[in-house]
Amino acid sequence: MAAYAPARYADFHVLHPLPASLLNRGEDDLPKTLDLGGVSRALVSSQSWKRAVRLRLEDDLGEHAARTRMLPLRLADALQAAGYPQDLAAFAGSQIVRSATAEGLKTEENQRGITSATLYLPRDVLNDLTDLCVEYRPQLEEALAKETAAQTAPAKATRKKPKTEAVLPTHRVASAIRRRTATINLFGRMLAEVPDAHVDGAVQMAPAFTVHASSPQPDYFTAVEDWAAPNEAGSAHLQTAFFTTGLLYRYATVNLTELTRNLDGDHQQALHLLGLFADAFIDVMPGAKKTSTAPHTYPHLVHYAIRDRRPVSYAAAFEQPVKHAHGGGYTAPAIKALSQHAGALNWLLGTRRLIDCGYATLQDEPVDHLGTAHTGLDDLIDALTKSAALPAESAA
Repeated sequence: MAAYAPARYADFHVLHPLPASLLNRGEDDLPKTLDLGGVSRALVSSQSWKRAVRLRLEDDLGEHAARTRMLPLRLADALQAAGYPQDLAAFAGSQIVRSATAEGLKTEENQRGITSATLYLPRDVLNDLTDLCVEYRPQLEEALAKETAAQTAPAKATRKKPKTEAVLPTHRVASAIRRRTATINLFGRMLAEVPDAHVDGAVQMAPAFTVHASSPQPDYFTAVEDWAAPNEAGSAHLQTAFFTTGLLYRYATVNLTELTRNLDGDHQQALHLLGLFADAFIDVMPGAKKTSTAPHTYPHLVHYAIRDRRPVSYAAAFEQPVKHAHGGGYTAPAIKALSQHAGALNWLLGTRRLIDCGYATLQDEPVDHLGTAHTGLDDLIDALTKSAALPAESAA
């Protein structure tokens, strides 16, 4: 397979009915909303859905990563479990961040030395760094003894706090921090402090929003006191919660060219990850409030488009809020709006950069302008990965 030039994108468009749920809350503890087209819509942030997708992919691949500022503390815990005394384990944890670069990573000393920036690392990096500290235990013990002696020595008025020197080999610590997993290659990593640790994300995911007007709905509830005093009725807790309902438009795109570059040119692995991402994006939902709402619905329609040069969102199809159908329901009008918008874009843009497109849906009637109708999601995912591998001259 030849390298894609200048870029190859896989766009995903999903219409997803949402029952009473609370997938995503803001700082006021209320469901998130968005003003669009002059009306309020229910919103689920891209970060919320992206995390759920990432965790599913890590489970599928058996390859887990961690977003964390706690690396020095977790390393100290691991070293104590390996037999290090507490003071030496804490010193070794601080040395990991000190030795990561020539100047060391920035830390928050008033928060036990956690890193200022969030690191995104393979979870098994902790094992590598633990082994490194065990290997360099004599050097760490010597450095800790010197630091302790310096701190207990009589202070001079003009003495400056000595700069802590790196004990561990920087190239090995930095190499461990630069390591990647498949999800790091997919979603990217921002870590400017460590040279060559930055990874441009291949996945872009938009906030999901209802295609129609939708406001938070109150839910007054009470928790009964099971051990109330005799002849006394009452509740242990009273509160008004809020939930949202509606039909969501969800959109994501995968830059297959960027993903292939992140994988050092491994096209087959890029296509494999594309298929896994498609399955997870369609299937996974955020888990907030699931025990009290169980909002385990499936998308009503999934549409994909493989494009060259740039991705195309269909969010503008719903800038004018959809009106419910006669007798109720937003699904049929939303599918019509999506189909009409896709047709208008095909007319405006032409199809010279559209490699392929298709859809799968629960409804029996075919949908115009969305490409090939697939019999199910497995067929759809298989078709999109095959289309994504086509050369640019295969565009319609």
